[in-house]
Amino acid sequence: MSKLHLAIIGIGLIGGSLGLALKDKLGDDIHITGMCRTQESMDKAVALGAVDMASSDARQVVEDADIVFLSPPVLQIVPMVERILPYLRKGTILTDAGSTKQYIWEHLQKILPPDIYYIAGHPMTGREKSGVEAAKKDLFVNKAYVIVENTGAPPEAHEKLMSVLRHTGANFTTLDIAKHDRCASVISHVPHVTAAALVTLLNRSGGDMESCIKLIGGGFKDTTRIASSNSDMWADICMTNGAAISANLRELQAILGEVIASIEAQDRQAIHDYFAASKERRDSLLEKTVNMFDPN
Repeated sequence: MSKLHLAIIGIGLIGGSLGLALKDKLGDDIHITGMCRTQESMDKAVALGAVDMASSDARQVVEDADIVFLSPPVLQIVPMVERILPYLRKGTILTDAGSTKQYIWEHLQKILPPDIYYIAGHPMTGREKSGVEAAKKDLFVNKAYVIVENTGAPPEAHEKLMSVLRHTGANFTTLDIAKHDRCASVISHVPHVTAAALVTLLNRSGGDMESCIKLIGGGFKDTTRIASSNSDMWADICMTNGAAISANLRELQAILGEVIASIEAQDRQAIHDYFAASKERRDSLLEKTVNMFDPN
């Protein structure tokens, strides 16, 4: 039996970490080809051992692949599938790392033939750094990894994909597409927008900026860490999950409005209760998800 062939499109942080994890666990039992935007990145991916071969030639990367893992920014996923589709053999499994799922599936189901299977995925992990040089073989360990099962792929395709992905050490869970996008907005997308807003607030502090910078400590750094994430990726996420993100930002705006009103009314009890309830809820969440909470 020939070794499994995995093609990774987008050998950055996520794609590179997947390659490192699978080569670490499977070694020569898996052949990994990869494609990314620059020759420098491709050379690094090979040198780091994330892929066995890297090329800018789509046909060379995906031809004869059993599984294709798509990890470019969300708005590039559908055009990339259109590009590689002529070179895919029957039974090829497509999966992805896109942070939004409904947009991708609405477009892919219009172009995929019945013998090419799409299984939507979303590893809920990452770092503020990007590029294959930031990849780590243990990036997925104990992190939530969502698999969306309602995209029409047969059970044998699911099992084939999972037999590979389980080697990442992630905690797998299943959600339907709409619920995934709503939940991802609450726990990932809105926090990223908010972190960027806090940095923007500092930028707008006018003549106080230099003094504010001197006071920066762990609180500001921890709260805004994810504002250093890839701008292309997050612009695409906002464009493809806009309804959920906008709705949750408005809810956050309402919450902040309540806090403002309590502060202006000098209602110490209301402010105390606001912080106390948040602390209690966060502490219970951390205790419940001790092996899943992403410290990166």
